[in-house]
Amino acid sequence: MSFLQSIDSALAAFANFVWGTPLLVLLVGGGLALLIYSRGRPYRHIGHSIDLLRGKYDDPNDPGQVPHRQALSTALSGTLGLGNIAGVAIAISTGGPGAIFWMWVTALVGVATKFYTATLAVMFRGRDSAGELQGGPMYVIREGLGKRWMPLALLFAVAGLCGMLPVFQSNQTVQLLRESFAVPLGWVPAEGSLMFDFATGLVLAIAAAVVIAGRIQRIGKFAVRVVPGMVLFYLALTLIVIGYFWQQVPAAFALIISDAFSGQAVAGGALGAVITTGISRGAFSNEAGIGTESLAHGAAKTREPIREGVVAMLGPIIDTLIICTCTALVILLTGVWQHAEGIAGVTLTANAFSEVFGHFGPILLLLMVLPLAFSTIVTFWYYGVKCFVFLFGSRFQGLYTGMYILLIVIGAVASLNAVNSIIIGMYAIMAIPTMTSTLMLAKHVNRAAHDYFVRLKANERASLKDPV
Repeated sequence: MSFLQSIDSALAAFANFVWGTPLLVLLVGGGLALLIYSRGRPYRHIGHSIDLLRGKYDDPNDPGQVPHRQALSTALSGTLGLGNIAGVAIAISTGGPGAIFWMWVTALVGVATKFYTATLAVMFRGRDSAGELQGGPMYVIREGLGKRWMPLALLFAVAGLCGMLPVFQSNQTVQLLRESFAVPLGWVPAEGSLMFDFATGLVLAIAAAVVIAGRIQRIGKFAVRVVPGMVLFYLALTLIVIGYFWQQVPAAFALIISDAFSGQAVAGGALGAVITTGISRGAFSNEAGIGTESLAHGAAKTREPIREGVVAMLGPIIDTLIICTCTALVILLTGVWQHAEGIAGVTLTANAFSEVFGHFGPILLLLMVLPLAFSTIVTFWYYGVKCFVFLFGSRFQGLYTGMYILLIVIGAVASLNAVNSIIIGMYAIMAIPTMTSTLMLAKHVNRAAHDYFVRLKANERASLKDPV
């Protein structure tokens, strides 16, 4: 085994270790504890979240940087896309159909987790070195738990800085463009072209730089325009496929549920593999408890922290319960998962769409993935720069931005085995300070939620527009 192969193996072992049972217990068990502790309150106010997204309670004079709907769109742009398409395919190919059931579990408890993490991100906002109001797990820890817990805040910032690299999204975006357009049109050979990858990566980097120059305000506006449209477009595609196989839909749901408790679709009937795969992929997909969502929701313009918690809890519903479920049904109904040996990720999903749309399947998929992957790249810059500023101050954030843009180009041409393992491992590390601080500060959210909803109910009775 070569030196580079040894490094790849070591980093892969690191990623597998940190995403082990203790972390899954922290994420799902912690989320379940929050669900019980809240007495299910978040689930009873989904209608209020819709009112908030419609701008019913927006006030331009509130502290923060972007409206509720832009904060949610920014958070979703960091999770939707390749994770919902490639991630679901990987979950089914490695954990069987039953893995989808355990992804649903992460989403159901993730609703409560995001309600708490996003509320805390606004409740305990802090000033960065430039005096600008910021939110995120590191500020929650510093402002909510005090200086003696600063090592936990620094751990999140370091892990976030390493985990928010753009190389994976850049590489996969360029690969999709190459395989869906360049190769079929004869622009490049089937084995690929370094020049094409570099040129495409450079264009992607320039486009990202234009959006990044506008900071969170421009990112929020970009995300709120792109994310809803792409979600609806993808849902339309999947509903066509589901409608084509509508008679088999009940059987597909029955297979998901039965396999979740038997593991028969996994080699050896390993039920533990089904549960572990489903929970890890679900957590990686909706990011509930990871902390990245708090970085976006902490920028919301509001004086009421609970409002952003109510908005944020829609994330796992949209991301996992709707989008991931639609992807799973497409893969299961078309039957491509049964012949997936040697095929995984986005290729498996593309093959499923090809069963109905023919050669246009991968192209239609690309039309949805490309803008969402790009929005993820610019959103990850925002997450990364917040971690960088927390660690090193705002004076040198231009240096980070330059390095980030360069990594987009490098990611387009690089081999990502080692880097991908680092990114996945850092996601797991981020969950430790996020969930620890959330569980320790949950009582503050409960008190604020009780007060807010009592006032909201009273004001609704009095037909007042906005509780104050």
